Amino acid sequence: MPRGIDDEKTLEAMAQVPRQHFVSAAMGSTAYGDHPLPIDSGQTISQPYIVALMTQTLQLKGDETILEIGTGSGYQAAVLSRICTKVYTIERIPVLLSRARRVFDALQYYNIQTKLDDGTMGWPEHGPFDAIIVTAAGPEIPTPLVDQLSESGRLIIPVGTGDVQDLQLVTKEKDQIKISHLQQVRFVELIGEHGWKN
Repeated sequence: MPRGIDDEKTLEAMAQVPRQHFVSAAMGSTAYGDHPLPIDSGQTISQPYIVALMTQTLQLKGDETILEIGTGSGYQAAVLSRICTKVYTIERIPVLLSRARRVFDALQYYNIQTKLDDGTMGWPEHGPFDAIIVTAAGPEIPTPLVDQLSESGRLIIPVGTGDVQDLQLVTKEKDQIKISHLQQVRFVELIGEHGWKN
């Protein structure tokens, strides 16, 4: 894969996951193009490069427990599930979550657990998480997600309110938070009611 994607686990996972299952039948012929595609409810499936970039940036070893905010089509969670021990994924839109769950089950990706809820609050009963990935953009980094990140954990999230956002990597070391700016991206809006920082 071009543009600096060289992590073997990421590349192998993306080769294993059949992307065409995560888009409509009408979109099947374009499923592997390097661009986002529309899915239900005005949402999108991210372009393969962005999925690969965000996955690679988490520096996964294979034994992690991951939280995803924004299940969407389910494709990002599916890729993560081929690398990690357990993926917890939260979605606010019922039709998206039910469709993603059907695809996970059809592909026998049984290490993915789903939940219909406000993702900005995280999933504290299953935390702390080795990594957290947010696949929609919000105005700030939700405090509950940082709180649920394990020691030496990594959180990747697009931050911003305009058409273009800043993809940020949050790392936690000895309760100290470091934020790195990766690149500009374009994501759909993260829907949250309670999780924004004051």
